[in-house]
Order: sequence, then structure tokens, then C-alpha cells
Amino acid sequence: MGTFRKRPMRYPIIVFMILLIIAAFLISFWNVWAAIFYTLIAVVSALYAWKVERILYVETENHIETLSYRMKNVGEEAFLEMPIGIVLLNEQQEIEWTNPYMVQALEKESLINADLDIISPELVPFVRQEEQRERTITVDTKKYHVIYKRHERLLYFFDITEKVEIETQYFADRTVLAILFIDNYDEITSMMDDQARSLTNTIVTSIVNDWAKEHDIFIKRISSDRFIAVLNESILRVLEQKKFAILDDMREKTQQRNLSLTLSIGVGVESGSLTELGQLAQSSLDLVLGRGGDQVAVKNPDGKLSFYGGKTNPVEKRTRVRARVISHALRDLIQDSDRVFAMGHAQPDLDSIGACIGVRKMASMNKIDGHIIVNFDELTGSVGRLMDEVKQKEELYTSFISPQDVTTLVTEKSLLVIVDTHKPSLVVDPSILKRFDKVVVIDHHRRGEEFIEHPTLVYMEPYASSTAELVTELLEYQPKHDKITMIEATALLSGIIVDTKSFTLRTGSRTFEAASYLRTAGADTILVQRLLKEDIDTYIERSRIIQTVEFAAPGIAIAHGEETEIYESVLVAQTADILLTMKDISASFVIAKRMDGRIGISARSLGDTNVQLVMEKLGGGGHLTNAATQMPDQPFTDVVAQLKQAITEVIEGSSET
Repeated sequence: MGTFRKRPMRYPIIVFMILLIIAAFLISFWNVWAAIFYTLIAVVSALYAWKVERILYVETENHIETLSYRMKNVGEEAFLEMPIGIVLLNEQQEIEWTNPYMVQALEKESLINADLDIISPELVPFVRQEEQRERTITVDTKKYHVIYKRHERLLYFFDITEKVEIETQYFADRTVLAILFIDNYDEITSMMDDQARSLTNTIVTSIVNDWAKEHDIFIKRISSDRFIAVLNESILRVLEQKKFAILDDMREKTQQRNLSLTLSIGVGVESGSLTELGQLAQSSLDLVLGRGGDQVAVKNPDGKLSFYGGKTNPVEKRTRVRARVISHALRDLIQDSDRVFAMGHAQPDLDSIGACIGVRKMASMNKIDGHIIVNFDELTGSVGRLMDEVKQKEELYTSFISPQDVTTLVTEKSLLVIVDTHKPSLVVDPSILKRFDKVVVIDHHRRGEEFIEHPTLVYMEPYASSTAELVTELLEYQPKHDKITMIEATALLSGIIVDTKSFTLRTGSRTFEAASYLRTAGADTILVQRLLKEDIDTYIERSRIIQTVEFAAPGIAIAHGEETEIYESVLVAQTADILLTMKDISASFVIAKRMDGRIGISARSLGDTNVQLVMEKLGGGGHLTNAATQMPDQPFTDVVAQLKQAITEVIEGSSET
């Protein structure tokens, strides 16, 4: 304030006086009296100006002091009364002081020296974390955005309850589109007369309309086997809690009339664009159909998926029209290629190798060179015994190449056929996929979230027993220039036998038709039995794993190998199969360390427990009765705990429906 008092008061007056004196001095050279008179006027004017400035300064100083006092009072009042909670902590992270708003908001008489969790238990770990500075917590029925000034040990609480409620309401009211598809409607109604077809339509429409009316959903039938539904996200959450009970209603009510109709639903959510919602719903439905139907897929714009249902095995298709169409399309692709490469999954089994041999045969039938990509170090067990037989057929054996050999053979016109898997991470060498412009996928597993990008042709039939069965059907519609040899037919038949457990699981009429075709082509069943034989050491090793069995729930067995030992995937799968043959076991899970250092789980079921859903929760997939997953290396106790948790979630989800 001292500087302010001197500079405005004196410096302007002094300058003014100097200027007047200089002016009077100059005038005195011409007229002395005029100079005296002018000087007097200047002095009087200067004194008056000084007096006015003095008065203004005093008034200004008083105004500033008054304003400063008011600002100080307002600041103190705002600090104590503003609608923001302020909490000061001591070194022991106890409450040292709070403003009145915080006391009033919590309806407490005093918070001084109280523990921090009196406000919310969420605050204690929050203030102890070094990296986190902000978070939202719940206090009673209110939501607060909390900012923590760690250096000052100061917490600010901003009430965002109304904002959260508005956001919640906004998200709850967002539009959701769903497409409902009657999986096998055309096949069932194709042989009906008009009256029976009309009755079936009435039954289906009644079930869907009752479901829509119950949940306030707008539903419209857009074709004989397809509906479109409009709802919002709050309704969707209710449907998810009920696990889409309409799936069970459709299956059970139609079974009572011997119709066996199932429902597939694709749902698009979390987008403000109706066009994108429609695309998400359609892609979700395509994914459900690829997994065998009788399921619901909910898809977000970021690609995240949630699945519901899938508690039944896919229904076998009655016609082979699709097989013929796919075979002709594949024939055209092969004929437009200079080379055909077949590749299965890593750690191949007889189904994967047999299907590869079948694809190579299709190329030969179209007079195109075919190659099979394998990792020769992984060809062990029954696959190794098959390769010993293949070595006697030089033409066939030379078609087997390693991933490193692909670089020198592939061209822009080459075709790659992936068999027995649709996941890039599971193929022999994922980097090979990037070298091909044309990729075909042939698989019998239910489709998962991970999928090969931009395939030219996809043939996925979850109803099929094995990929070898699908390839066998495709072979039947290829040109007959080159007949199937005994070893090729035997390789395909062995793949079918392994995946069906000698025609006891997932076996349909078309499975026997494929086996009959291969038997006619010269498949040697005795050789198949020799390929499937095992040695004494393997039997003993499997028995040791079975000794560790424990039950996660009635009928659900879990066994594991030694944590320090490495097991072949075939041995682990066989152990799960053996457990399933024992009394009072309806589902089995076997845990073992793989050659790649990961933890593998093989899962089998008689159908009561959907092991596919269990494995999907752990990052894997497969079928309702046959699934697997691979997990990062970790203690078996942790793996067993995660597996039990996944089993519990699936069982509880099934019981809720």
C-alpha cells in the first residue's frame, strides 16, 4: 500500500509544476508581470489539483480496504457454506476437520477424529493408493465425485447424484434392436400341408408375442422365420437377468407338439445409430447361427459379446444342399488357384490331420498341387503312427511341409484352407495367414469371438461330428478324376472315430453316411484301431491323473496332472473321456501343463452341463459336450479355483432359466 500511496500522489504533481515553471521562465523573457501572474495561476492550479487527487486517493484507499474486508468475509463464508464437502485428514488418515456442508450431508453431529470409513469404506483404500487421485464413491443413497490432494491430505466431495441419475436414465432409454430367427423352421414346415403350417405359425407367433407383451417390447414378424424387436437397454437388462427365458419357452412348448423348433436371437446395443444397431444385430445373429443356434448373442460397437443359452446340441440338418453348394464354391476357388495349402491347429489330432489330407485330395481331384502345413515336432502319438503309414506313400508324404517352406511356395493366386479351427491364435503358424489373399475356413466347432479376418469362404457346421465328416461330404461332390486312396480314406475315418468316441457322441445320420462313403473308398478299420492304440506308460500316466479327481459339484469331476510335468494334449483329452465313462460323472475337466508352457484344460460332458460355456469363461471354446482352453502358466490351485468359479456361474445361470 506504501508504494501505491506515493506514486499516484506526488509524481504527477511534481511533473506538472516543473512544466509550469519552465513555461513561466520562458514567458518572463517577454513580459515579467505576465510571468508572475501566470506563475500564481499555475501554483493555485497545482494546489487545487493536489487537493483533488488527495481526496480521490483517500476515497480509493477506503474503498479498497472495504472491498478487501468484504472479500475476506465472503471467502470465509463460501469456504464454510458452499455445497462442496471438504475433509482434512491427519497423518493417521483420521478426520481432522470438515466443513459444515459435509457434516450436514452425512447427518452427523461431528466427524472430528473419526475414522475415514465412517463416510464410506471405499475411501480407505482410495487414499492409500499412490497413483489414484479421483474416483466416484457411494455414500448412503448419494454419489460423490471425490478428489484427493495427497500432499495436503485434503478431500473434496462433489455431489453428482443427479448427474448419475440422468446418465442412468439416458442409458436405460437407449434403443436396442434384436433379430429373432426360427432356426429350423423351413426344414420342419417344408413337408407340412397348409393347415399344419398355419397352426405352426400361430404357435410360434403366440410364443413370441406373449414374450414381447410381458416385457413391453415392440415385435414385428418380417418373414416366415424372422422377427424384428425394438426395446431399450433397461428391458434388455431384465432379459439378461432371466437368461432370455424365451429360448426355453420356444423349445419346450414346441416339443410338446412334436415340432422341436428353436430360437436364435442377435442383439445390437450401445449405439446411437439405428443403422449400426441393425448391423450389430445381424452380425450377432450370424455368430449365433455359426455356433449352432438356440442361443442369444448381445454385441456392442466395440465388439464385446455376451452369450446366453446354447444348452442343447445343434440339430443335424436333414438335407445336404449346403454341402453341395459349398463343395462347388470350393471347387471354383481351387481351380482358380495355382496351389492349395491346408493347415489345421497346433498340436494336431487325427481329425485335424485327416481333414488336411482330405483338402489336399480335393486339390488333387481338380489337378492342382496341394500341400499340408504341419510342425513335424508336434506329430506324436496316434498322429505320429498315422505319419509312419503316410511315409510309405511318397506322393502323399512329400506334400507335408513345414511353416518355413511356405514362403518359397506361396503366390498371389495360392489358396489357404484352415480346418478344425477358426481361431487365428490356434493355427500351426498364425503369421502364415497374412501371406494369403484367399482363405477358406472349414470347422465343426461353435463359433467364438476370435475369428479369422476376411475369409473368402466359411463352412462351419456345429452339428457335424468332426471336420473330417464335413470334408468327406465335400469330397463327394468334387470331380472324380482321382479316386481316394486307402490311406486317405483311413485318415478321414480315424478323424471321425476319434471325435465321436467310436460313434457314441455327437453322431448323426450323416456321420454314418460319411463313414460309409469312406469305407466304400477303402478305409481300413483295423488300421484305425492300430492308430488309436496306446502304450502301457501312457495308460499308467493317465491313471495317475485320474487319482487326483475331486468333485466341484455333484457329477462334475476335476482332475489334474503334476505341475512339474508336461503332458500331450491327446493324453489330457483321453483322460477327460475316460472320466466321463465312470459312474456318477456327467462332466469332466482335466488340467495339465502343455508343451508350450501354458496350462491346458480339456472338458467333456454327457450334455447335462454345457462345458463350452465353462471354457468360454476361461478364454476357450468348443462344443456343448466337448471343449477346451489354454491359460497362462500359474499354480494349479489358482486354475482349479477359477475353473470351479466358472462351473458355478454356468450351473447357476442354467438353474435360473
